Amino acid sequence: MALGDRLKDNLAGAARMAAHLATGPLHSHERRTWGATPDEVSATLSGDELIEDHDWRSTRAITIWTTPDRVWPWLAQIGRGRGGFYSHQLLEQAAGSLDSNVEEIRPDLQDLRVGDEVRLHPQLPPLVVAEVRPGVSLVLVGVPEGGPLATTVWSYHLQPLSQGRTRLIERNAYAHGDSLAQRLAGGPYVIEPVSFVMSREMLLNIKRLSEQPA
Repeated sequence: MALGDRLKDNLAGAARMAAHLATGPLHSHERRTWGATPDEVSATLSGDELIEDHDWRSTRAITIWTTPDRVWPWLAQIGRGRGGFYSHQLLEQAAGSLDSNVEEIRPDLQDLRVGDEVRLHPQLPPLVVAEVRPGVSLVLVGVPEGGPLATTVWSYHLQPLSQGRTRLIERNAYAHGDSLAQRLAGGPYVIEPVSFVMSREMLLNIKRLSEQPA
């Protein structure tokens, strides 16, 4: 993407984020279920068992016009210091979460295993790979030791469709404590609007990258 287009894209993302932060719970349901069908929202997915009593969660989805094996490599290399997050790069860099997004499949980043760490930010505890099933699912879990951060499960699921298409489902679940600090750091007040804007862009970019010619 050209620098000018990237700048416009990031400015649009920042404006969208500000609008959703300002409206608070007004569009909460739409943010948490963007692109997903009611069946996908209510479905039990791998990784759900890691947080049996979540305080809140989101399920977002997108249809990609290619097969799961073409989508999987982009998921396998996700993370800071790896392939990035395929979202609003300048916003991620401003927050310190990212050096750059990778727009090609990197063979050296494909060997993801259970127990590997995937970082979101240099000052936050890493997520840990809890399940990796190439072409099917990737489950990441974060269990902070003390502090206000929430226990988090971040998972991706690839479901084949007819005509060589793929359904990519992203699910985030959070369980936080009862203190004010824990509810602010792990509750939906800030995380939900921000994660919606970034996740929406990530899903759209994974679709774009996966559908491009090999």
